[in-house]
Amino acid sequence: MAGSSTNASTDGRVLRGEETRRTVLRRAVAIASVEGLDALSIGRLATDLGLSKSGVFAGFGSKEELQLATIRAARRIFSDAVLDPIAEEPPGLGRLRLLCESWLAYSRARVFPGGCFFYEVNAEYDARPGPLRDALAANWREWHATVLGLVTAARDTGELRADADPEDIAFTLIALLEGANPQALLLDDDTPYERAHRAALRRLRADAADPDTPALRAH
Repeated sequence: MAGSSTNASTDGRVLRGEETRRTVLRRAVAIASVEGLDALSIGRLATDLGLSKSGVFAGFGSKEELQLATIRAARRIFSDAVLDPIAEEPPGLGRLRLLCESWLAYSRARVFPGGCFFYEVNAEYDARPGPLRDALAANWREWHATVLGLVTAARDTGELRADADPEDIAFTLIALLEGANPQALLLDDDTPYERAHRAALRRLRADAADPDTPALRAH
């Protein structure tokens, strides 16, 4: 009986610790998307959430681990918002168009208060070597590989011309999406999202085997 009681108590502490960690990370990604990763601190998060500093510290151990955990949490949120909605779509231009629309909807909906979390923190750390930059660079490479993979798949299906350059197309699409985000935020205007959407469709039609394909009709 004593053993069962001890196990139950331990399990309860673990569950409370996991819930505290999730609560802290929800607040951390919101702060970082607006103010950057450097704005995060264990003391600030404890104050904002009405938690003890020791309780927050126990979940992370250092500011850097808190920042790295925030990047990982943001990646999961991004994947849920942008990638999961198109996961069942067949390869081709339709899926590539939907990816662009999903990304624009994610930024427009302010899934993160600061728009795209990664646009904010990549700019903060792009010239600052270290573990945080390494983590952000790995995340960007993964995102680029995702877009490139969808472009390549569209070429493999024959929907893009055989001479289309997947790297150039992926670069252009990412630039259009990420360029719309800060303009829309700064100007408090959704027009940049609409322009980016139209420009992405024009870019895909330029290399499409059939520029009038229904897969590229704007939704």
